Amino acid sequence: MTDRYLDPHQARQRPPTTYEDLLGDAIERAFAAGVHDLPALVQSLNDSGLSSPDGSPWTEASYRDAMAALAA
Repeated sequence: MTDRYLDPHQARQRPPTTYEDLLGDAIERAFAAGVHDLPALVQSLNDSGLSSPDGSPWTEASYRDAMAALAA
């Protein structure tokens, strides 16, 4: 019998990087704190001390770009 449920990592091409793990943790903490809109999420990421991929503070545009790059 095959498992009827999806493997949550079935589309993963490689293990996440340390940075990706840290980013995911920071996003999860923001959601757990009740943050659900992009401006507040960006502020939460900046407050966490985790810089955007280029080392600068997060902006809404850099967040969108980073998510698009991770989804590719």
